[in-house]
Amino acid sequence: MIKTGKNPAPPQSRKRTDRHYNISNVAKLLEISASTLRQWENMGLMKPARTPGGYRTYSVEQIDRLKYIQRMRTEKNLNMDAILHLLGINGQPKPAAGNGVARDSSLIARKLRKLRRDRRMTLSEVAAKTDLSVSFLSSLERRQVNASVATLRKLSAVYGTNVLSFFETSDRVSKLIRPRQRKQLSNEPGVRIELLALGQISMEPHLFQIAPGATSGGSYHHDGEECVYVISGICEFWLDEVEHYVLNPGDTLYFPSSQAHRWSNPGPAEAVLLWVNTPATF
Repeated sequence: MIKTGKNPAPPQSRKRTDRHYNISNVAKLLEISASTLRQWENMGLMKPARTPGGYRTYSVEQIDRLKYIQRMRTEKNLNMDAILHLLGINGQPKPAAGNGVARDSSLIARKLRKLRRDRRMTLSEVAAKTDLSVSFLSSLERRQVNASVATLRKLSAVYGTNVLSFFETSDRVSKLIRPRQRKQLSNEPGVRIELLALGQISMEPHLFQIAPGATSGGSYHHDGEECVYVISGICEFWLDEVEHYVLNPGDTLYFPSSQAHRWSNPGPAEAVLLWVNTPATF
């Protein structure tokens, strides 16, 4: 369980040298990839300056903040959802986007709150079962933050449902699905998941579109088996934090869903994956 009250204090602003560092220097210093730094920037955790040529530069104060974020990930084992809630943008929680994603965020918030209340569970009880903080869960139910794939998976397991139930779906059965008919099953910026089949199905095929630097937000596991085929881009997978795979276009990864799995896009371009789960548990 994440204890939000005992996190190390974030670095305080103080007068420092005016020296700046490029993204390669900072990535090497923090022992993370440049794509991870770009992801944090896209999430609103950091906004580096730009040179006239468009290159990112980081101040010493910004590097201090990045070190703090990295410590929160490694020492406190917080996922990026929780870190974003704790740090936010200028100290405030990041609001949901004001587009179609925001509508999903509102729907998810209402359903999460209803599921918890129907099961007569407190936020503290849910937090204990998911390793998510009470404050983060509260922010989810109030539509102040978005939920990663891993977060939705954890919550669906606790509530005895699936991720599909958090979104507007239809019982309509159709053998042919046009692109405009696909149901979207993600509200996390940088991750778009579309359901490629409708009705009572045994196999659950999805189209994943993952932006550079985007991740699953942590690991998750469930019953079944899954197969991932890379259409374009690059995607990294970790299974049980032991097996590590880098998938390129044309590669296929098949594994039991009971293995804890997480993924990310370390490449410079969007990764597009055909992902099939069986049985239909997503």
